[in-house]
Amino acid sequence: MRIRLRAWILAGVGLLAATAGPAYGADTPSAEWAAGTVQYSAQDLGTLGGTRSKATAIDGNTVVGSSLTSGDAAEHAFAYDLRRHTMTDLGTLGGSSRAIGVEGSHIVGESTLSTDGPTHGFTYSLRTGRLVDIGTLGGSGTDITGLSGDTVVGTSSLPGDLVTHAFAYSLRTRTMTDLGSLAGPSGNSTAAAVSGANVVGSSSLPDTTATRTHGFAYNLRTRTMTDLGTLGGSSSTANDISGPLVVGQSRTAAGGLTGYAYDLRTGSRTDLGSRFLTAQLISGNTVVGGDGLLSSTFDLRTHASATIGSGRGVTEVDQIAGNVMVGNNFAPNSFAFVARADNGDFTYLPSLGGLNSSASQVNCHGVVAGSAALPPTGPATANGPFHAAVWVPHAAA
Repeated sequence: MRIRLRAWILAGVGLLAATAGPAYGADTPSAEWAAGTVQYSAQDLGTLGGTRSKATAIDGNTVVGSSLTSGDAAEHAFAYDLRRHTMTDLGTLGGSSRAIGVEGSHIVGESTLSTDGPTHGFTYSLRTGRLVDIGTLGGSGTDITGLSGDTVVGTSSLPGDLVTHAFAYSLRTRTMTDLGSLAGPSGNSTAAAVSGANVVGSSSLPDTTATRTHGFAYNLRTRTMTDLGTLGGSSSTANDISGPLVVGQSRTAAGGLTGYAYDLRTGSRTDLGSRFLTAQLISGNTVVGGDGLLSSTFDLRTHASATIGSGRGVTEVDQIAGNVMVGNNFAPNSFAFVARADNGDFTYLPSLGGLNSSASQVNCHGVVAGSAALPPTGPATANGPFHAAVWVPHAAA
């Protein structure tokens, strides 16, 4: 199962505290979109003793995320076993930690080395219970953005912290490979996602400003980096990959911005149009992206596209797996949803007694992980604290 990790940015326990703010207005999901052909029940996963927690990823029966510890003293990564209904504290590398991806028995995340120290990526084995610092490419910190099989990808600073390079880390050999850049050793690159042996991301170019980038694909077997080019403009990014198909954003010859898909087998590009400017994701032949307001799907075989949901508020998709998408609708409150690319079904997910919820990922059984608000503690807010949650599907009555 390929996992593309959303680049969540935490500031210690600040994010968890911020998510429990008041609702902005009394908006609730539209009745016509409140239920599709499948309904879901919400389950509270609890915390590590603190007031708040958040689930960021799910695979099989394992949910991972981060939680405040007892007394809200610190933020720690956790793994929750859906069969045993147990939450395990994964520990830290010295400061705070958060888990951001899971596949099989492998969990990946990030941890600060001390209260004010740099951040390193880590791996955790559910079999051995060991937390391992994956290190860096010589600089002070790493960010993890993808996991596929035994390969973890992300971005690390080099010695002196002036240059960053994409990397691939092998869970099998515990070695980190510097993927370089299109501009050579002195250029910058970042990794966005991995699928099989292919890593995609964005890189600076030779003899240009650091802000001008091209999307790239790096083959871990041949150790070669391919410049994915543009749709005629000056720059591009690569944001996700599924099999041989890459999606990202590109400048056009006229200077506009548009989404694109690139086929690594043929070198052909597809202009996805202005509805796919942001947050491009792909699964199989289905692309998801947004225009800053609404999200849409695009079928690379038929070139048919469709808007996701009701067109009300701001819609953001966090993951697509097969035909199933999960994300959040802001109208202006945040409501988690599940949608299908094949039949247009769109279902809002219930909260845990409060108003708002947020979805992150879905597993192969259709169970969605995220966070949801508990009942409010007073009249000044529509939400209590947010807890990690899963939504379990069942047939509509």
